[in-house]
Amino acid sequence: MKTVDFRHFELQPGDRLLDLGCGEGRHVISAYVEGEITAIGVDLCLNDLKTAQQRATDFVDGERTDKSLALVNADGMKLPFADNSFDKIICSEVLEHIPDYQAVLVEIERILKPGGLFCASVPRAWPEKICWALSDAYHQVEGGHLRIFKASTLRRQIQSLGFRFYRRHWAHALHVPYWWLKCAFWEKDDNPLVKTYHRFLVWDLMDQPFVTRALERSLNPVMGKSVVMYFQKGSSS
Repeated sequence: MKTVDFRHFELQPGDRLLDLGCGEGRHVISAYVEGEITAIGVDLCLNDLKTAQQRATDFVDGERTDKSLALVNADGMKLPFADNSFDKIICSEVLEHIPDYQAVLVEIERILKPGGLFCASVPRAWPEKICWALSDAYHQVEGGHLRIFKASTLRRQIQSLGFRFYRRHWAHALHVPYWWLKCAFWEKDDNPLVKTYHRFLVWDLMDQPFVTRALERSLNPVMGKSVVMYFQKGSSS
């Protein structure tokens, strides 16, 4: 399930791309498949990196010399990379989990090349507020969401670091009802409504029927769960 739209985040041959907070690898693996690039995923959770490594084995071709994929265990506030060393950086559904997310943004600015592209996505505010209202555990659980972002505020914070904003869209509208149900019946995954809706989402993800894809596209501007913003680092930063 990709949140980043590579049509707006075009990969060029030879790019070095970082997926910061890569989790189980959905974007770093997708980027590797999409382009002739060096794709690096970073996460603080070793178990997630192990899962990403297992998933990557189905996609990585060790004989290819025009692309590579690597996974690194590191802290997003102290990244082990040189200044101006990446052409593209993705940070998707991560900043809401980090106490000092502004330090992460400073690190992103440091390691991204002048003219490089940065994509950030966070949960959309109003669907997220309903999740918080339905369940305290949703955001109080270890590793949970620490804040609800107002997208315009986050956008200005990123722009203040020398980035030019160039596009925004929303994603995963069909997932919003699932999370409302999950919050309403927290720790009751055997609830028939939760189970049924989860099966629907799996079917949609695997088969991608035209009807549900068209429905999600029409609903995303209204109730997309994620807001996705694209930036370019200024050449003088």
